[in-house]
Amino acid sequence: MASGKKSRNSRPAPVVSRRQGLPWLTIGAVVAVVALIGAIFVVVYSRNSENSAAADRLAPWVPSEENKDPSVNIPGIYVGASVEENGVITFPKYKAALHVESTERVAYDRYPAVGGPHDGVWAACNGVIYTQAVREENMVHPLEHGAIWIAYNPDTIADGDLAILEGLVRNQTFMVLSPYPTLDQPISLQSWGHQLKLQSASDERIQEFITALKQNQYVYPEIGATCDQPSFDTENPPPFVPGAPGADAIPLDGSGLTSDTSEVMTDDTASGSETASGTGSATSSEVSGSGTSSESAETSGSTESAVSTSGSVLGTSASQ
Repeated sequence: MASGKKSRNSRPAPVVSRRQGLPWLTIGAVVAVVALIGAIFVVVYSRNSENSAAADRLAPWVPSEENKDPSVNIPGIYVGASVEENGVITFPKYKAALHVESTERVAYDRYPAVGGPHDGVWAACNGVIYTQAVREENMVHPLEHGAIWIAYNPDTIADGDLAILEGLVRNQTFMVLSPYPTLDQPISLQSWGHQLKLQSASDERIQEFITALKQNQYVYPEIGATCDQPSFDTENPPPFVPGAPGADAIPLDGSGLTSDTSEVMTDDTASGSETASGTGSATSSEVSGSGTSSESAETSGSTESAVSTSGSVLGTSASQ
């Protein structure tokens, strides 16, 4: 009896198999990762497609040896009368390397100005967004260095447009933005010898203008000049002076001024380390022509007249 009892007690317990469920947590994690990768791919692909489309659209506006100034095809743009010599386009009406004193004004032909005599100290123009209107003579000098100056009328610019313009300029080299209280249009873009006035910051011609003219080596006088200017107070710049200049203003052709021969191009200036003393970087031989203008100077803030005898406004879609 004892041995039989022992035998029954020593039998192994039956194995109960447990049915394993699907690893839902693992499956869910994998699905989430795949979905994330897919979303990233879609975003990157869309962004690359948009960038590619934008590049394709702006391709005709990229300057080249065969098309030195594509901006002439922008509807409504003003382009000063030009002369091409040795592969470089100059604007005889707007002479370079002519400097005025900080107390002097220039009788410019267009407002905002697009060239001619200017202050020897240029306004800092590497992505600088000025919140105060700046003296015209300081703002013209960056154009001589190949910068784009975007001006806007703070009283007439549309809601949201200022933010768009700031986005175009912020952290961008050779770009500068400033208010211009007497501007006759909400927005005006300036390059040396060029101007485009617009109603909206969403206008596609803004990108065309920038692409065609920013640092375009064929159309601005001081190749290699810098936009850095540590001596210029961007928080408290020389103030904008409204109204027409007086009878003692320096004429646009620079009569009585001497070309600044200290503006000598060197290896240092070519590498972007031009001294920020207001002397610039062009040699006296870079003075752009010697003609005078038959176009009368406009009063600051007034509506500009029609096509001048020394330049042209192309197209009809932009207001002067």
